[in-house]
Amino acid sequence: MQQLRSDIWCAAFVRRHNDMGKFCVVSRRGDAIAGQIWIEVDHLDGTISLFTPAPGAMMDLPPEDRVFQKRFERADPITVKDRIAREIEFDQDLWVLSVDSRGDDLGLDMV
Repeated sequence: MQQLRSDIWCAAFVRRHNDMGKFCVVSRRGDAIAGQIWIEVDHLDGTISLFTPAPGAMMDLPPEDRVFQKRFERADPITVKDRIAREIEFDQDLWVLSVDSRGDDLGLDMV
């Protein structure tokens, strides 16, 4: 089975979190079919966490599931924004989703 298209996955993620009362937006649109998805979480206390796709070797789930790792945990916003900017220079197809949430539980499959 193939992995769900990035644009559909992102739309569902944004809708689900907005329905849960969290503010969630697409900050950057990438490739609709296969763009990587990065999720930044503003904890509303001056810190940001960043979730990125897990390396393929770390995944025990079927290839159609998206699995994430926590790259930064409650870090300085400038550090996270700089990391995202560097990745965009390397990968123009990158999606960035932004969520305002005091916690880290986004309902993602994690490694």
